[in-house]
Amino acid sequence: MTRARVLVTGGAGFIGSHACQQLAAAGFLPVVVDNLRTGHADAVKWGPFEQLDIRDSGAVAAVLQKHGCKTVIHFAAAAYVGESVTNPGLYYDNNVGGMIGLLTAMQRTGVKNLVFSSSCATYGIPNRQPIHENTPQHPVNPYGRTKLICEDMIRDHAASWGLRYTMLRYFNACGSDPTGQLSERHTPETHIIPLALMAAASTHPRLQVFGTDYNTPDGTCIRDYIHVCDLAQAHILATRHLQHNGDCLSLNLGTGKGHSILEIIAAIERVTGYKTPWTPAKRRAGDPPVLVADPSKALQTLGFKACQSSLRTILRDAAPTFGLEVLDDVCA
Repeated sequence: MTRARVLVTGGAGFIGSHACQQLAAAGFLPVVVDNLRTGHADAVKWGPFEQLDIRDSGAVAAVLQKHGCKTVIHFAAAAYVGESVTNPGLYYDNNVGGMIGLLTAMQRTGVKNLVFSSSCATYGIPNRQPIHENTPQHPVNPYGRTKLICEDMIRDHAASWGLRYTMLRYFNACGSDPTGQLSERHTPETHIIPLALMAAASTHPRLQVFGTDYNTPDGTCIRDYIHVCDLAQAHILATRHLQHNGDCLSLNLGTGKGHSILEIIAAIERVTGYKTPWTPAKRRAGDPPVLVADPSKALQTLGFKACQSSLRTILRDAAPTFGLEVLDDVCA
C-alpha cells in the first residue's frame, strides 16, 4: 500500500524530527526539507531528505512535485526569542521570507493542506489565564511578531486561492523520544528544562532563575510544558483532519496546567536524585508571570489531549539525554 507523502519543513529539528518519527509510525512517509542551519541531518531517519532553503520557492515546488506531497507541515523557522530581539532582520527574512517561499510553492503546485507550527508567543502578555484561542494576539518580541505575520499570511492565502490550514500555537515544548532515537539539541540551549538538567549534571553553570518576585505561589514564572511526543501526535491529528476536509483551525497546544521554575527544580531531584544548583537573577523584560493554555478547543476539534506531559514523564524521558539516570521508583 502506498503511503501518503507529507512534506515536513524543518524536519531535521527538535519538534520536526519527532513529528517525522510519529508520522512514519502512523503510516505516512515524511519528506524532509531543511537547510540544516539549526537542524541535524542524523535526525532524518524515516523518509527522504532534501537539503534546501524554503525561501527558494522553485526548489520547494520541485520537491513537492517530485515526491507527490499533498500536505505540508511547516516547522522551519528561527525560534530564539532573545536572538530575535538582537537580530530581528534574521527573523523577518527567515520566518516571513520562508513562509512566502513555501506558500508560493504550494500555490504553484496546487498543494492546499498546511499544518503550521505557530507559538503562544503571538499572545504576548495576556491579561487573563488560561489563554484561549480568542485571546487578543499582541506579541512583544520579533519572534512572536513573525509568527503572527505568518498566521495572517496563511489566512489571506486561504481567502485568495483556497489554502486549507491548521495553525498550532505551542506552549513550552520539552521532553524527548523515550526510545532514545532522538533528543533535544539546541546551540545555544535556552530552554529551562534542558538548562536545569544540564546544571544538575554539572555540564552547565548554575541555572539562572530570572525573577523570584513574581505574583505566583513561589515567586517564579509559571509555564505550561508539553511533551514533544504529544506535540508530534497533534500534528498527525491535524494532518488527518485536513485530509478529511476538516475546517480551518487555530489551536492552542498545551496541558492546561502550569509549573513554576522551582517546581521543576524540585521535580528533577525527585526523578534523578540530583540537585539543580541555581541562582536568582533579574527578571527579563517581557516575561509574564504565568502562561498557561486552555487546551479545550484542540480536544473538541481534533480529539487531542496531552497524554505524555506530566512533569515526571517529561523529566524521565529528557534526563538520560543529559547524562542523568532516572530513579527506579519513578513512574509516569
